[in-house]
Amino acid sequence: MKKLLNSIYGLSVVVIALCAFSAAADFSSLKPPPGAKVAIVVFEDLECPDCANAYPMVWEAAKSHNIPVVLHDFPLPKHPWSFKAAVYARFFDTKSQKTGDDFRGYIYKNQPQITLDNLDQFARKYADDNKVPLPFAIDPQGKLKEKVQADYDLGQRIGLEHTPTIYIVGNGGVSQPVVDEVKDRAQLTQMIEDMQKKTAGSATAPAKPVAAKTHKKKPS
Repeated sequence: MKKLLNSIYGLSVVVIALCAFSAAADFSSLKPPPGAKVAIVVFEDLECPDCANAYPMVWEAAKSHNIPVVLHDFPLPKHPWSFKAAVYARFFDTKSQKTGDDFRGYIYKNQPQITLDNLDQFARKYADDNKVPLPFAIDPQGKLKEKVQADYDLGQRIGLEHTPTIYIVGNGGVSQPVVDEVKDRAQLTQMIEDMQKKTAGSATAPAKPVAAKTHKKKPS
């Protein structure tokens, strides 16, 4: 009898924990940019090998379906240079969104050779190749760091467990979007098309070309 009660108690704790997690997972911030019905939302870590594999796939799918990509930083504590790389990416975002996104692709391409000690050299080479002046202090007031941290905090609030975490997000209402997590990347195209069907009747402003809609979510 005592064992049975202990089992019931243990199960109750698990159920309560799961319910608390569900209540805490707030996806209301994951919305397509203005003018878009559907978007791909990605939480990424620039030091994550699987993120490097997913990055070109995400952009190819976005371009083929003419939808935007919303990137969020989620640098894992176990990766020593990922947070600093995300700050660099935010710096290049200030020059243009394409410059920032291309920097992320450049980092992913060179990821196996990058270390905490030589990250600055890679960033300098990218800046020189793209004729972007790179100041000695790229974030003197810590504003870029705050943006990276805000993305990380958002990921924690919605219960992220790994990178990359990829969502297909539809414009399902003012306060509650339609959010589907991509767990099998082979289904990415099908999930985008399914979401486009779900949101076909929703009213939004006319969509611009995908390159113009690429959007970095700002912290609220």
